[in-house]
Amino acid sequence: MRRIEGINTVRRLLFWLMVLVVVGGTAMYLRPVWVSLQLTHLTFALKGVQSDYVETPEGRIHYYDAEARISGGGTPIVLVHGLGDRSEAWAPMIYKLRSQGFHVYALDLLGYGRSPKPADADYSMALQAKVVADFIHGLGLERTDVAGWSMGGWASILLALDHPEMVDRLVVFDSAGVDYPRTYPDTVFHPTNEAELDRLVHLLEPSAKPLSHFIAKDALRKFAGQQWVIDRGIAAMLTKKDALETRLPTLQAPLLIVWGEDDRLLPLATVGEKMHELDPKSELDVMQGCGHLVPAVCTTQAASATVDFLKAMPAKQGGMRTWGPSSQ
Repeated sequence: MRRIEGINTVRRLLFWLMVLVVVGGTAMYLRPVWVSLQLTHLTFALKGVQSDYVETPEGRIHYYDAEARISGGGTPIVLVHGLGDRSEAWAPMIYKLRSQGFHVYALDLLGYGRSPKPADADYSMALQAKVVADFIHGLGLERTDVAGWSMGGWASILLALDHPEMVDRLVVFDSAGVDYPRTYPDTVFHPTNEAELDRLVHLLEPSAKPLSHFIAKDALRKFAGQQWVIDRGIAAMLTKKDALETRLPTLQAPLLIVWGEDDRLLPLATVGEKMHELDPKSELDVMQGCGHLVPAVCTTQAASATVDFLKAMPAKQGGMRTWGPSSQ
């Protein structure tokens, strides 16, 4: 009798295991982007990265809090994501920075992730910079390091210009904010089919393989869901109202400019080097073998460059370094 009960128990376990495999496989096929996001959330939970909200004039801004396991919790740093993205994109950098003694705060900008999405907002860079300032104030941080990626770099530079008292040191990764001759239409951020999505992916990471059909289909669905926010943000950028050309030379905070050598969306020669020239005291670090997605694709080099800059005494100024794939 016990043997029969044992066999039945094993059968039930196998049955439910098969159900989980089928359900998981189906979810992965139908919603791979969503599944990937849930896996990131699970990893955050396992690694002690906390999800939280802070009240600001713009509403309850969502963020992730990763406190270093050292006395005092570590040196604060705020991470600002790019266009069409969300705080989870920083996951690889969050782990690296926390392990180096930083208390990491990664927020969802207005209109993205789990932060509010007001229908009447213009989603301009000035507004997003204000959101970051209000976020820092809401956390009770008097002064912090700030790192911004792409559009988030633009917002972070504006923050440092408008509130120099808030920013200790500033790092930007492949940042927008200065004008340059584009080789692609502005509609590249509004993909409606797989071919247009592949073009955008190729601009971001030239070496990336084409997306599988089921991944591309879900990614297009994700774009469609927040396209109105992206379009409004781009429209605000194109007014050049918040352009950095005339203001960047007045930046007070030490600035590290990190750039992917193969970035085709915001090329090094026409954007990264231009920013470095506008702020001659800035440090420019070039990542070989990387495109626009440096913090996610070239995390080791990006984190090493960031930590080296933030911990240097005094801050590095006016130099330029190249980091190879194996640089530490």
